[in-house]
Amino acid sequence: MATPWLSEDEEDAWRAFRRLLTALPARLGRDLARDSGLSPADYEVLSTLSEKPNRRWALKDLAAKMEWSRSRLSHHTSRMQGRGLVDREPDPQDARGCILHLTDEGFRVLEEAARHHLVSVRSRFLDHLSPDELAVLRALSTRIADLPS
Repeated sequence: MATPWLSEDEEDAWRAFRRLLTALPARLGRDLARDSGLSPADYEVLSTLSEKPNRRWALKDLAAKMEWSRSRLSHHTSRMQGRGLVDREPDPQDARGCILHLTDEGFRVLEEAARHHLVSVRSRFLDHLSPDELAVLRALSTRIADLPS
């Protein structure tokens, strides 16, 4: 069966979306690094852990959320641990795994970074969308992100 080519409208939409996927994360990442010294991955780890009970979560679950391998996240969080942002504890459910814990210093760094990051997210993204556009974006993003891997 032949794969159908994209229509002109589909191609234009796909190219615009690809450009957005490149430009917006790059710009937000530059702002984050400039304002807080954190990478987008650092921020994702810190913000996710901050939302979990006792600021703890299994590395394997965080890796799945980030769509990273356990090994990649383990190496990344080792560097974060060296900066005092996270700690590791044995995972009682997984002898090969660990529980990541957001330290008080990590939480402090996150709180400071969040202020700047929100300004960046607003100025580079949210301020350019109407409430109706936000609702459509949320619905589309959820539908597509929730498709099976």
